[in-house]
Amino acid sequence: MILILILKYNLPIKMSEPLHLNKKASPLMVILAFAIVYVVWGSTYFFIQKALAGFPPFILGAFRFLVAGFLLITFCAIKGEKIFDRNSIKHAIIAGVLMLGVGNGLVIWVEQFIPSGLVAILVSSAAMWFVILDKPKWKENLKSASTVSGLIIGFIGVVLLFAEQMLHTLNDAHNGTKVIGIVLLLLAPIGWAAGSLYSKYHSDNKLSVSVNTSWQMIAAGAAFLPGTLITSEFKTFDWHNVPTDAWLSVGYLVIFGSIAAFSAYVWLLSVRPATQVSTYAYVNPVVAVLLSVFFTTERITFIQVIGLVVILGSVLLINLAKYRKESNEKKAAAYSK
Repeated sequence: MILILILKYNLPIKMSEPLHLNKKASPLMVILAFAIVYVVWGSTYFFIQKALAGFPPFILGAFRFLVAGFLLITFCAIKGEKIFDRNSIKHAIIAGVLMLGVGNGLVIWVEQFIPSGLVAILVSSAAMWFVILDKPKWKENLKSASTVSGLIIGFIGVVLLFAEQMLHTLNDAHNGTKVIGIVLLLLAPIGWAAGSLYSKYHSDNKLSVSVNTSWQMIAAGAAFLPGTLITSEFKTFDWHNVPTDAWLSVGYLVIFGSIAAFSAYVWLLSVRPATQVSTYAYVNPVVAVLLSVFFTTERITFIQVIGLVVILGSVLLINLAKYRKESNEKKAAAYSK
């Protein structure tokens, strides 16, 4: 439902207008988009690990994003939308490679060796990188005590959520591959935040949000292909040996994780402040914990419950700051009339 709404109402945005104050964004659409980004992306860590049971990492990334990208761009073409614009495609390629190629690509590769829960905690630092890298918003974000406090508290909550699991993995540090994976995961959120901000500040009204999203996924899928050649994945990979669970997981990642959630995410970047959109990084681990409780043998502990409460509180704190500011701006505008 949310995907249909976003594809139907992705209105062009004029660069002369502040992106996060786009008045054409329906509050209901914003809520629905946040809901799908929060919930669906929280589940993708779980499904990526299941998909890796049948697919090598680079083939998985290439297949997932190329299929999703071509499906979405075909849908846009059927709708009669403009598909080609050289400058817009160039910006989409840069954003897509940074976000999905570097950011998500490192996550896919590392989940071969590291539990999805630990991956979630390290990737959650993306919310901090949004504040650090968003130079046009430094003055606004760093002056907001509630925003900065919310980001810090949120990260503490994620640490609490996965403290036990993280300590267990780090105690197994003799496994050099895991250590390398943890180091690489420190780079993933930087690539994701950089690509997200690039996408936000280089949007234009020549192509729709859906078309831009399509090109970003196609570019990311193509970026995985050299990796398949370097690692010779196709020499040992047999499509017929992929288990059903892996196929179903890839289908979920393509339809929900890429087409639906990524479309919602890119749209949110065009209508909401980046720091607010970045709160997904703190909520996703919450979903990961709930999935592990309901679908695996893992059980939630008291310290994890505390972590869940802290995370949700941090998201509320960050959002309250933004809503309070918008409310004051509306009141000021009403008084000036």
